[in-house]
Amino acid sequence: MAALAPTKPAISGHSQLLPLRTPSISLFFSPVRSRFRSIAVSARLAEISPVEKRSSLPDLEIASKKAKPTVLVSEKLGEAGLELLRQFTNVDCAYNLSPEELCAKISLCDALIVRSGTKVTREVFEAAKGRLKVVGRAGVGIDNVDLQAATEHGCLVVNAPTANTIAAAEHGIALLTAMARNVAQADASMKSGKWQRNKYVGVSLVGKTLAVMGFGKVGSEVARRAKGLGMHVIAHDPYAPADRARAIGVELVSFEEAISTSDFISLHMPLTPTTSKIFNDETFGKMKKGVRIVNVARGGVIDEDALVRALDVGAVAQAALDVFTVEPPPSDSRLVQHENVIVTPHLGASTIEAQEGVAIEIAEAVVGALKGELAATAVNAPMVPAEVLFELSPYVVLAEKLGRLAVQLVAGVSGIKGIKIVYASARDPDDLDTRILRAMIIKGIVEPISSLFVNIVNADYTAKQRGLRISEERVFHDGSPEVPIDSIQVHLTNVESKFASAISDSGDIRVEGKVKDGVPHLTLVGGFSVNVSLEGNLILCRQVDQPGMIGKVGNILAEQNVNINFMSVCRTVVRQQAIMAIGVDEEPEKETLKKIGEVPAIDEFVFLTL
Repeated sequence: MAALAPTKPAISGHSQLLPLRTPSISLFFSPVRSRFRSIAVSARLAEISPVEKRSSLPDLEIASKKAKPTVLVSEKLGEAGLELLRQFTNVDCAYNLSPEELCAKISLCDALIVRSGTKVTREVFEAAKGRLKVVGRAGVGIDNVDLQAATEHGCLVVNAPTANTIAAAEHGIALLTAMARNVAQADASMKSGKWQRNKYVGVSLVGKTLAVMGFGKVGSEVARRAKGLGMHVIAHDPYAPADRARAIGVELVSFEEAISTSDFISLHMPLTPTTSKIFNDETFGKMKKGVRIVNVARGGVIDEDALVRALDVGAVAQAALDVFTVEPPPSDSRLVQHENVIVTPHLGASTIEAQEGVAIEIAEAVVGALKGELAATAVNAPMVPAEVLFELSPYVVLAEKLGRLAVQLVAGVSGIKGIKIVYASARDPDDLDTRILRAMIIKGIVEPISSLFVNIVNADYTAKQRGLRISEERVFHDGSPEVPIDSIQVHLTNVESKFASAISDSGDIRVEGKVKDGVPHLTLVGGFSVNVSLEGNLILCRQVDQPGMIGKVGNILAEQNVNINFMSVCRTVVRQQAIMAIGVDEEPEKETLKKIGEVPAIDEFVFLTL
């Protein structure tokens, strides 16, 4: 299940909204048509059979009879992975390369395997001069790889997301138990010649509540093990399905409930702009006094200075940390040196078994890519013809934004299970390739609240892994076949909504959009027609239809120098009810949004980031 990406609650009329990560459409598209030529080879992968691939993809089919491809391994890799690579490639292990040395070597290599220490920048792809065909990241995160540059240069990027799951979960439990019983501090005390039994009295885990923040692969494995220790486990992940949590014996709760009711908190969320420093002074202030925190996810989700302050005053009793904002942290770090903190040097995946597993997983993915195959762990490279990409590019932007908008309207903790996509088109179904559109809707829904990079390569796999049922429907639109699509509707089924007006007659969250003059527009919310450009941010208000409403809201925004770029009002019956959609360039402050919600004639509203 996708990992959590909660954030500080933003204000909406009668509910709270989680602002999401900024989209990166440029990963797929550029206004320059020539860019598509660089990915034309990988684009054809979806059009050919496995038998045809070997002869049809000369740029990807490196392993010829005359010479093996060369793989540069720039950081230590398990021997099992190296052995697998040597069966199919020439392996060059060169560790601790400077950026200049890496750029000098890369033009002689067909593949590159890295861990987290090597930065694969745009300069590296440019220095490869087109020879580099695949970059393999031996691990999950790919922050050190320039994905946009990789795509532009026709280079596939793959990672190894599953092999270290158990190791990370076990390390989380190890830190949990060591922290509860002061193992590290007592060990250091004894080795200094002391015997301080009374000082290091611990706390029991049995019967205590553990909040798992992020119920993905690692988080769910931590939950299983904590249940075995007799703990009561709750979890927060806006994307996790409730039935999967129940199968483990875990209750899904809101972010606020998770942090305020737990005795222990274990972090398993990705680091995104919305989760950066989400655990801060405000968050620590809402926790149960004396809470204990474990982090084996990403260091940046914790404001380290705020954690020190919370530890100093006893708001947080203890912390056990495997990850840090800066790694390695400064030797004089107050957090590292704090007597109530246990630290380890990013050892979550550091078991013999995990290292071998990651090595094998990434080696298999790289070898497969060099043979012209695409693994489910690929994180870039569109697979549709370049001319289709060019024609559908404005609709791709629309598709992702509709997905991002729809997911922000979801309330409750049950998670999304069903997505229905409806395309209105004058074209014959066989003449409309919607794979890229479906992928971008999935990307818009999944990517902002997870650590995944979703594209057409892995979108369907990602949806399947998360238990999402995707259905597509095409309805005939009496128009010109020259226009590929008239409108796209996204339905989220069997979910609650933060904005009740977004619910259609069928009970689904429904949003619809069209491309007008090359710009994506929102045209339908629930049963209300609107007409607003999907640019910047969006405020949706349901209000009593009466004079002066536009002026009231406009004045509130103007007072805070928030610029309105688009506005649309739709009403059901005169003087009864209306929906106002307002596009704004800036993100209003909480107080500004609060003032909008306090306008008497406004029944509900929600702020959405696009």
